[in-house]
Amino acid sequence: MKETILAGLPAIHLELSEQQVDTLCAFGKLLLEKNQVMNLTAITDPKEVARLHFLDSMALLDVADLAGKRVVDVGCGAGFPGVPLKIAQPAMDLTLLDSLGKRMTWLGEVLPQLGVEAACVTARAEEFAADHREQYDFATSRAVARLNILCELCLPLVRVGGAFLAMKGAAAQEELDEAKGAIAKLGGKLERVHEYTVGDAVHRVVIIRKVKNTPKQYPRRYAKIKQQPL
Repeated sequence: MKETILAGLPAIHLELSEQQVDTLCAFGKLLLEKNQVMNLTAITDPKEVARLHFLDSMALLDVADLAGKRVVDVGCGAGFPGVPLKIAQPAMDLTLLDSLGKRMTWLGEVLPQLGVEAACVTARAEEFAADHREQYDFATSRAVARLNILCELCLPLVRVGGAFLAMKGAAAQEELDEAKGAIAKLGGKLERVHEYTVGDAVHRVVIIRKVKNTPKQYPRRYAKIKQQPL
């Protein structure tokens, strides 16, 4: 795991201390141990965890300076991309958000052991937005839903001037074309699409800048968002 992380850092223009790399490896070890009794990840090879979870997550630091920023990771699952980002950039203020309580309880237990500070919140994003509207500099999300749905879950949490960083794969452009109306309605504007490679695969970060306030009727209830995406 350590060798894979060290070998992959130059490609995402990142330097980490030995302690940071060791913390990532410790998190990976705890993840794989817990995965034997709880469904946290389909990736079980340590090298692939390092590549597809850690390096992929930390690639966001190549597109955004998160130091001193408030970041919410929407639908974080087992902690991606949020936990590797926080380990690599400790100066960010991180909220991990997911609706599955067991995962959030596990993160709440292991992160203090690793010296990683984050708020672990069990809630649906559309409900969380009621009390946390436009309070974050950045929202991140990886492999949660299609972009038109994700925008309605994430953009209401981002302050004007901040950005939503959506991590996507091969279908990024197709999803972007589908989400153009939603982005505009929710107060966003496409800034750019950043491409990077993880092994042989090309991954993408869709960077959506928040240029105006999200209308108060959004986000709607999730059933409605899914049934009638913007």
